[in-house]
Amino acid sequence: MQLSVEIRACRLCAARFVATATAHAPRPVVWFRPGARIMVAGQAPGLRVHDSGRPFTDRSGDRLRDWMGLSEAEFYDLDRVAVVPMAFCFPGYDATGSDLPPPPICAAMWRGRVLDALGDMPLTLLVGGAAIRWHTGLRDVTKAVADWRAFAARGVFPLPHPSWRNTGWLKRHPWFEAELLPALRARVREVL
Repeated sequence: MQLSVEIRACRLCAARFVATATAHAPRPVVWFRPGARIMVAGQAPGLRVHDSGRPFTDRSGDRLRDWMGLSEAEFYDLDRVAVVPMAFCFPGYDATGSDLPPPPICAAMWRGRVLDALGDMPLTLLVGGAAIRWHTGLRDVTKAVADWRAFAARGVFPLPHPSWRNTGWLKRHPWFEAELLPALRARVREVL
């Protein structure tokens, strides 16, 4: 697909990435194909994903696949799952070692074209604050996730980022595991 080729060749953020603490070159991680049944709208690749060239090849991916009830083979089947982050490249770390946010220029440049190419998706997962804000306009991740039933009726599930950093959030909100995850897994199976 020509759009995937164009995104992989993108170097819009080269100067920005060289100026980060990681001083890395862009490496867009593109993982979508028209016809997929589920879109995972994520934030941006982390360093492990940057190195591997496959989305969610880290502990966050393990947790996300568990939330979805999918095996690795199912998750990485391009006819089933499209991963469309808010930025296709690893944004880098700041001087303190924290993840930098996805550069907005990536979504401005590519997101509309990718969503048009994918067409209507039977199921969309909004993973993390950046994706939730872009798709819903809501800034409060907890509020968006707590209102999951209203979103699910439209084929959308807002989710916290599956990072280990959110383990405390998950413990404080037991309804996520008890109520949302069973509904999500059932919808994933229905869609696939």
